[in-house]
Parts: sequence; structure tokens; C-alpha cells
Amino acid sequence: MYAVIKTGGKQYRVAEGDVIEIEKLDLEEGATVDFEEILMVGEGEDVKIGTPFIEGGKVTGTVQEQKRGKKVEIIKFRRRKHHQKRTGHRQYLTKVEITGISA
Repeated sequence: MYAVIKTGGKQYRVAEGDVIEIEKLDLEEGATVDFEEILMVGEGEDVKIGTPFIEGGKVTGTVQEQKRGKKVEIIKFRRRKHHQKRTGHRQYLTKVEITGISA
């Protein structure tokens, strides 16, 4: 069984036992998180699609780790103007293991 959930402005296809990295959630390690915005649930050829979300559906997971992602280098450069600016960004992420899917 798999589901498509929406969190942090992005959509993820998850199944039980999957470990995903999502936008930061303000939860401690070991805490349980419930995802209420489920767009689709499927198992084989039996697929339920929400309009826009499935009523009564829930995906649960446990927080494994709070961390930061890989650094993204941002370079702004103007040719022939002696101008160069370098900055970087590291996104805060939460590592979540999916423990249950209920439609």
C-alpha cells in the first residue's frame, strides 16, 4: 500500500517503512507525526483519489532526526564590472520514517 502526501509545499509518494526527508517540523526525535493531507492512496489496481484530500485518511510516522541538507552555493557575477558575490544556503530538514497508512 502506498500514499501520496502533501507537506511543506511538496508532495511525496510513501509506503510503510520508507524514510523521507521533509521540510523542518518542530518536533523532537522519537515523536509521532500525523499527516492529514493525503492526496491519493493505492494498493495494486485499487486506487482512491481525493478531491483534493481523502476524508478520514491518515499517514503516521516517527521523527528519526533533525538535520540540515547539503549546502547550495549561490554566485552572483556581473562581467566586466568587478562585481562578484558568493553566498550559500543549507535547508533545515526532518527525517521521518513512515509507520502506518490508513485510508
